Amino acid sequence: MKIALIGCGEVGHCYALAWRAAGHDIHAICELRQDAEMQARAAAHGAALHDAPGPWLTGADLVVSAVFGHAALAVAGQALPHLRHDALYADFTTASATDMRAAADVAARHGIAFADVAIMGAIALLAERTPLLCAGTGAQAVAAFARDAGAPAQAIDGQAGDAVRLKLLRSIMTKGMESLTVECLVAAERMGLRDALYEVLADIDRTPLTTFMDSFLRSHVLHAPRRMAEVREAREQLVEAGLQPLVLDGVERLFARTAQGLDAARAANGGAPLRLPDTVPARLEWLTTLALREKP
Repeated sequence: MKIALIGCGEVGHCYALAWRAAGHDIHAICELRQDAEMQARAAAHGAALHDAPGPWLTGADLVVSAVFGHAALAVAGQALPHLRHDALYADFTTASATDMRAAADVAARHGIAFADVAIMGAIALLAERTPLLCAGTGAQAVAAFARDAGAPAQAIDGQAGDAVRLKLLRSIMTKGMESLTVECLVAAERMGLRDALYEVLADIDRTPLTTFMDSFLRSHVLHAPRRMAEVREAREQLVEAGLQPLVLDGVERLFARTAQGLDAARAANGGAPLRLPDTVPARLEWLTTLALREKP
């Protein structure tokens, strides 16, 4: 396959090496940088070096955008008119979901299959073996190509922009867990209880993560007021240990919001408690009304 790269920084160069090793041809590279280092990089890939998208893109079977996210939509607008109708356009950038969908609309107007490709990890650690998530009209084809070249890639149902949205939703979970881990382990170490903490957390290891999340969500609606009191006790324990709670401040605000929502529902029901089906969808629907910045 002949591949054109728009952007040959860390991401573009990493995948160019992998795709060449898999027997593909790096047909051309487009880079604002035209210095000696970039010229040498292009020469090493056996690729022509261009400073802007143009008619030269017609020679590519696959065009990969690996520019900065803020430039992705503009680059797509410049590049897509030059692609053949049987070519693929894969956006490996960190563009927003809104920009991804706008770029996909441009591709659709030109009859080009478009894939939003979210890199689900750190290229610096796993290189081309970093998992990829693909969405859009070209998702299946791009994911199959990536797998053939050694990357764990998955195509999902949905439109362009959904892959990057899932990446950021995953970040809410992973970065939230990271923050809680830091706050919790610092406190445990300060109190000389870290080894014991690992032991009392062992039950969590035995439960699949998604099962654990659904259980939390369903029970949260029932027990938020009581659990908020426990959060406050945990916060006070950190303060007494001479530590500054950061994550727990946000946790307390979330529990307080739910508790206030339950109080408001009780008042509206003449003192009767809120009744919701014990299902994830039903309880998510109610919690979403509390989380909306502008109430419907």
